[in-house]
Amino acid sequence: MFANHAAGRVVSLPLAVTLCALCVSAAGGLLAGCRKGEEAQVTEVRPVRVVRIEKQEAGATIALTGRLQAQAEINQSFRIDGRMTSRNVDVGDRVRAGQVLARLDRMNEESSLQSARAQLAAAQAQALEARTMFTRMRDLLAEHAVSRASFEQSEAMAKITQSQVDSAQSLVSIAQNRLSYTDLVSDVAGVVTARGAEPGEVVPAGRMIVQIAREGAVDAVFDVPAAIKDVAPANPDIVIALASNPEVTAVGKVREVSPRADPVTGTFAVRVQVLDPPAAMRLGSTVIGHMKLPRAAAIDIPSSALIQPGGKPAVWVVDTKTGTVSVREVELQAYGEDRVQVSQGLNTGDVVVTAGVQALRPGQKINWTEAPR
Repeated sequence: MFANHAAGRVVSLPLAVTLCALCVSAAGGLLAGCRKGEEAQVTEVRPVRVVRIEKQEAGATIALTGRLQAQAEINQSFRIDGRMTSRNVDVGDRVRAGQVLARLDRMNEESSLQSARAQLAAAQAQALEARTMFTRMRDLLAEHAVSRASFEQSEAMAKITQSQVDSAQSLVSIAQNRLSYTDLVSDVAGVVTARGAEPGEVVPAGRMIVQIAREGAVDAVFDVPAAIKDVAPANPDIVIALASNPEVTAVGKVREVSPRADPVTGTFAVRVQVLDPPAAMRLGSTVIGHMKLPRAAAIDIPSSALIQPGGKPAVWVVDTKTGTVSVREVELQAYGEDRVQVSQGLNTGDVVVTAGVQALRPGQKINWTEAPR
């Protein structure tokens, strides 16, 4: 019995050793594979293009896109309530001062005018009778044929009836004015830019029927970043060019700067008066305004270098010793067509990635090529 038991143990020992050896070998292979994967991931190198930062004397001309608008857009509306029967103009039509734009139903106002005229006629008849009586009583008083009290009573009646005539005349004037208000007459010359109520609607007084952009004075409206607004000269010379045809240009002067930033974009609305705009510069046209900034030390980089992690502008900065990249937030001073000026965040000698920025991550190893400036 002991021999069989011993024999079984002798046979099973090599098998256990073999199994253990296999397990250790497999585990070692898995660990080695993981290390190789990690090493491959860590040593992955991305090719990029970079630029070395140099401070320059800035006096660059920046370009901002805007839109042409009229300096004054006037809402034309009726002064009285009523049902609109017609509108004689549409969006895009040119109108002149004194032109009839729309009409209301005149029936009620004509009836009111007839009633006021009838009341005036009755008051005038009573006043004529009272004046005649007053004249007669005055003559009789001179002959001592009537009492003074009767004379004074006739005098008072003449005054009362005359005041009734004046009141009735005022009612006639009001009714005539209300009848004239059924015609909406333009008090300015310009172009119709919007319309409100349609014929057949009952419109209240003051509701916009058409909107007219007054001709002659045109503004180019730009959304200007705070960084540019703060460094812009007091009275800059601005050249405005038509976006669809840059050869069509005009000179502009800043007329109004909004004191409050837009809550969404953080920009300030700046209205620039266009002096002697060419005929091709129509209302609503897209224009590009060019303004030269004052000369000051600035850092200029290609706009392709910008990224926006968390919604804030930033760039990839290269550590030339380790060959890795990291994110650095920057503040922008001005925007150009393909370049931007950085006011804070970069220093002379920094190396910034300008191409291949989307394929990078913090700590990424890179193989860089420096672009000529």
